[in-house]
Amino acid sequence: MAVRSNSSLYFGFCLSSIVLLLSSSHARAQASTFKYCDQNAEYDVKVKGVAILPDPVVRGEPFTFKIAAHTGEPIPSGDLVYQITYAGIESEPATFHHDLCEEAPCPVPAGNFMLTHTELLPTVTPPGTYNVNLTFKDQNGKQLTCIVFPFKIGAESSVSAI
Repeated sequence: MAVRSNSSLYFGFCLSSIVLLLSSSHARAQASTFKYCDQNAEYDVKVKGVAILPDPVVRGEPFTFKIAAHTGEPIPSGDLVYQITYAGIESEPATFHHDLCEEAPCPVPAGNFMLTHTELLPTVTPPGTYNVNLTFKDQNGKQLTCIVFPFKIGAESSVSAI
């Protein structure tokens, strides 16, 4: 009898561990593919990766873009312009202007750094795939990098209908 209860306890422990592992890996940021706007350009800021948390994005809840990058020279200040379009639909993009110092500690030293942008979508945002065009300019208006990456908005909303 003791063997049976120990094996049941062991099975329950293993099952709990697997569920915890799966739920924690789902909560982590998913790496998103990106491409440079001009594949032939020699940008001063090299993007190493883009992560989106959560992925897919949930309407009515905050989500975050984390963009890992590298610069050879310090960047005292600058501007980030995010243009967001619904994938496959020709229309005017939603454009958001942000100061670099809102999304990274300024001045950005030479080396690796992280841009972190958090946004809240209205609950009425249509689900689907969107594209983000991010243009990064320094304080003098010189373009430092430009990337395009997709993100998905899930069909579920954090606000339920009554």
